[in-house]
Amino acid sequence: MDKKAALKRINVFLGVIVFIFLVLIARVSYLQLMETEHYRTLARENTLRLITIPAPRGEIFDRHGVKLVGNRPLYTVSLINLGQTREELEPVVERLAGILDRTPEELWEAIENQSPRRYEPIRLVKDVSLEIVSRIEEEQIDDCLRGVVIELEPMREYPYGNSLAHVLGYIREIQPDQLKRHKADGYRMGDVFGQAGLENAMEKILRGTKGARQVEVDAYGRPVRSLGVKNPVPGNDLVLTIDLKVQQAAEAALTWAVEQAQKEGHDDCQAASAVVLDVRTGEVLALASYPAYDPGIFAGDLSAEQAQALMTAPGRPFYNRAIQSTYPPGSTFKMVTAVAALETGKINHQFTVFDPGYFYHERRYTCWNPAGHGTVNVIKGLQVSCNTFFWEVGLRTGAETIAWFAREFGLGRKTGIELAGEAAGVVPTPEYKRRMVQAELDRRFGPQFEAVEEKYRVKIAAAASGERREQLRREKEREIARIQARYDRYAWDLVWRDYDTLNMAIGQGINSYSPLQLANYVAAIANGGYIYQPYLVQRVTAPDGRIISEFGPQLRQRVSVSAAHLDLIREGMYRATQPGGTAYGSFFDFPLPTAGKTGTAEVLNKNDHALYVGFAPYEEPEIAVSVVVEHGGKGSKLAAPVARKIMDAYFGFVSRGASAAIRNG
Repeated sequence: MDKKAALKRINVFLGVIVFIFLVLIARVSYLQLMETEHYRTLARENTLRLITIPAPRGEIFDRHGVKLVGNRPLYTVSLINLGQTREELEPVVERLAGILDRTPEELWEAIENQSPRRYEPIRLVKDVSLEIVSRIEEEQIDDCLRGVVIELEPMREYPYGNSLAHVLGYIREIQPDQLKRHKADGYRMGDVFGQAGLENAMEKILRGTKGARQVEVDAYGRPVRSLGVKNPVPGNDLVLTIDLKVQQAAEAALTWAVEQAQKEGHDDCQAASAVVLDVRTGEVLALASYPAYDPGIFAGDLSAEQAQALMTAPGRPFYNRAIQSTYPPGSTFKMVTAVAALETGKINHQFTVFDPGYFYHERRYTCWNPAGHGTVNVIKGLQVSCNTFFWEVGLRTGAETIAWFAREFGLGRKTGIELAGEAAGVVPTPEYKRRMVQAELDRRFGPQFEAVEEKYRVKIAAAASGERREQLRREKEREIARIQARYDRYAWDLVWRDYDTLNMAIGQGINSYSPLQLANYVAAIANGGYIYQPYLVQRVTAPDGRIISEFGPQLRQRVSVSAAHLDLIREGMYRATQPGGTAYGSFFDFPLPTAGKTGTAEVLNKNDHALYVGFAPYEEPEIAVSVVVEHGGKGSKLAAPVARKIMDAYFGFVSRGASAAIRNG
């Protein structure tokens, strides 16, 4: 290689190097001059972390300002996601498990079940003691629990335990299906969400707005300093129509009634419910369901297995029987039958029936009093609850007319209360009965017909000769005929019969209504025929006390019943609480005149349900009450005393002892 060629190569090499340096200088100049702010921002953001701060939920008060639901501070142990591997986290988890008295598997499950964004805390254990907080802080000094933080957040507090549980509901960590539906609203895994009652129905109002803390971290992701806090905004408060004093009286009375029924041998009596309404507005003063649960148990650290055990506990304590259960109303329905007959002119106020203790129509029906009630008119019929009178009146009036007036009083449809899960109930009609019986026939006999068809389909297909196939077809027809004969015996009941009307007239049979519907129906009788929508929330207020919204009476309809006929019905109910009346034993010494109707609803192969509906005072009604004691026996013996105790609490009277109520029931 000559000198000239070597020099040429050196020049090319130097040229390449110069070109590379020029490119690098140009790029650096561009980054320095044009992109400085962009990368400065990225670098700054890389050292900043935004940690959300939970907002306290709004509080809930009764109509007199008594706090029913509040908040208290709670310490939560969380793990901040710093991007560590499982191997890096294992010593932290092992050490933390010993402090928290948990197994490492429990903590790993909590970590793996949550997938928050980086630097967003993973909640491991809620509501830990100050002693545990101190131990964790000591360990953190030596950097043994890297990423573990103690968070202070508001915890729901229910100062009255299981009182009002079904109205208030409870909160719990948001469930995956709820998160999917509400993620657009800003919810994240680990947030709390109302699961039942008003906590669920008023979630948007109670929720509040999260705050945030901005923290600077070092290269290892450890907090260096706080750069500021945006405080959370508490949720709005609710003021309810509930009167805590009346509510607690109702709950105590229901507990007493169930215990009393069990003492008397009614072992299947396990539940009861009661509703108290203001007849002038539709305000719910009390809504009680027994048994109940303590909503506070969900505010702490509760596993899925523990929650499931509570949900499936005997007696179904999470079931709101006041609005979700429906019952045959028994004799509390007789006011509907009387109104239907009076309004259509089938009877008048002078109409009477002689009751010898039974009623005969195709067969003998025995009145609850076999000795008979003698000559009975509408008022006496309600006073003594004479079945014979209402059987006669029911046949004269007809099922469809009775059903029409039942619907006029709001029976068989939801009332529209704020709580979820309300049952509509059933007003019996010929068409409803046909569908119900047909469904039962299909359920019972459908599989039998299908089994025969399948059995002979296989046999006929495998038959060796035409003669054998014909023989199998005849056997199949005989088997189907036997099933059809049994089917036809039950199919007779597809048609509405007179005995259905007799049952309907006295509140038995297919009739089925909730305690809330019964209370609203009686409120309409008391107030002159106005059906109001029951409601629980009186107003919504901001944390600073400002009224955001108020709620008042909502008239749903005016019952198509004359004032004169309602007066007759009210008088009959008043007589029921007077000497000779079925409720006299519970109200004989009540300081105010009141009106009511006892009911005893028959249940197949079990003890009867005990019911009572009533209102007070008689002249200027203020409240309506309905009580159902499941399988409690006679309404006069158990349900009426419960109503008496509730009215004592509302009017401020001193209630008699339970033994006196039973003795005179």
